Amino acid sequence: MLSTNPMAALFGKSPFKPLQQHMRCVIDCVREVPPLFEALIGGDQGQLDGQKAKIFAKENEADAIKNELRDHLPRSMLLAVDRRDLLELLAMQEAIADVAQDIAGLLVERRMEVPEGMAEPLLRFVARCVAACEQAHMIIEQLDELLETGFRGREVERVEAMILELGHMETDTDLMGISLSRALFAQEDSIKPVSVMFWYQLIQWLGNLADYAEKVGDRLRVMIAR
Repeated sequence: MLSTNPMAALFGKSPFKPLQQHMRCVIDCVREVPPLFEALIGGDQGQLDGQKAKIFAKENEADAIKNELRDHLPRSMLLAVDRRDLLELLAMQEAIADVAQDIAGLLVERRMEVPEGMAEPLLRFVARCVAACEQAHMIIEQLDELLETGFRGREVERVEAMILELGHMETDTDLMGISLSRALFAQEDSIKPVSVMFWYQLIQWLGNLADYAEKVGDRLRVMIAR
């Protein structure tokens, strides 16, 4: 009898297909973050609201896939990797979309204004954080090839190199975030304290996009090692 569980059907093809489906939705969500900040800098409230709606919609879609995957991840099926590893990797991916949603919510609800001189470095920071997420996405897309090679050989070396590059990218975002925070604090006498607090939070959240992307790579490295 054929299963009517769509997730089970996906797992029948590959233990990683649902995970890849989820990550594709996550990266679609994150790709809406740069236009969000462009709208903020340009003072386009309509576009800002529109970008928030897109991010929330994509996050909800990713959340639905996550819940479906968790509820229907086969317990009796022999998987190529540990079930816990799959769930931990899923959690790191979901965290990326959650942070993007938090950023969009704050930018719209708080009516933020970009401090003087911070627009250009802010956009560079956003772009680098999103690039780290893109790198994590490309790594997840290699899961089928890893499975086909039995987690051995040149494919493993290639993925490990991609994970190493992701680590370098996350380090870049750490340095860029520190620089932005210093630029913010240099102006704290001319900015309302509550605005300084919210901008510092935004800088932290943007950095978290790259942090969770790196953790996706770290979880996959653990899976490879096992």
